[in-house]
Amino acid sequence: MEQIDYDVDDFMTYCEVKNLSKKTLKSYDQTLRLFALYLKKQYNVKEAGEVREIHIREYIKYLQERGKYTVVANDNTKKVNFPENREDYKKEISKTTINNYIRNIKVFFNYMYDNRYINNNPIRRVRQLKNQRKVVGYIDDVNMNKLLKSFDLSKFHEYRDYVITQLVFDTGMRIGETLLIKENDIDYVRRTILLPAENTKGKKDRYVFFSPEMLKELKRWLQYKDRYKECEYVFCTTRGTSLKISNYETNFRKYGERIGQKEIHPHMLRNNFAKRFLMNGGDIYTLSKILGHSSVTVTEEAYLDLQNEDLRTKYQKHSPLSNLKRA
Repeated sequence: MEQIDYDVDDFMTYCEVKNLSKKTLKSYDQTLRLFALYLKKQYNVKEAGEVREIHIREYIKYLQERGKYTVVANDNTKKVNFPENREDYKKEISKTTINNYIRNIKVFFNYMYDNRYINNNPIRRVRQLKNQRKVVGYIDDVNMNKLLKSFDLSKFHEYRDYVITQLVFDTGMRIGETLLIKENDIDYVRRTILLPAENTKGKKDRYVFFSPEMLKELKRWLQYKDRYKECEYVFCTTRGTSLKISNYETNFRKYGERIGQKEIHPHMLRNNFAKRFLMNGGDIYTLSKILGHSSVTVTEEAYLDLQNEDLRTKYQKHSPLSNLKRA
């Protein structure tokens, strides 16, 4: 191992102490290991202090030119994962993915510079690639009703997914947060759900709120579940174990195919909650708190892309003249 590998190790330890999510830790680790490998092979750079701005810019160019999964930090993983068998092998890496790499590298070098492990910050002037953001996916009322009617409620796993789908749609929770809910997290009187810090992306306790209709659905589901399964989680598998995000995502795509919506995915439920909240008169600040975003700016970037028809509908509800109280 070279000094830069130890630098990455120190940074990862720092991130673990900060109690960052496993997903974030994995993203940092993979990005930095591949970048360190590139530096050693291309420039014989073995210490973080030797990295220059040109090295980072050349790496970005390299990412744009090479295909997906063509480089790994450990060649032994190829014997297990067989990346060449993937349908998207060697396909172009998206700007979004490259920007994630740039962000991860920036966090690393900011850490190194702020703690005076290096004298100059080589990424200070490096900016992310300009990337046209995709419009948030939306499920209209017709397709949402079709989707809810597509579940076979006589089957345990489909009934469970039916309730999960409605709960995410009603509260705006992330799928991962939803699947970790325990029954004692639910306050049926106030119609709130506590999301403990260890289960949230921002690592802070958060409350979400649900409707009277959802209250009925939850109570029915829990009576049904407790009749057949013993599990501390509200949503479990048919074996009584915790349900994984990937399992729900796979099932959800199948439900979408049933109604002819192949592009549908679970995150659209959270997106729909956000858009409908704004369309129904909710404010961006309250929405940001409910969604658990780190700032209002994050919420604005994600959800303030209402189309002209959306704006027209929203205006009709809030027209000053129409709402003027006549004398």
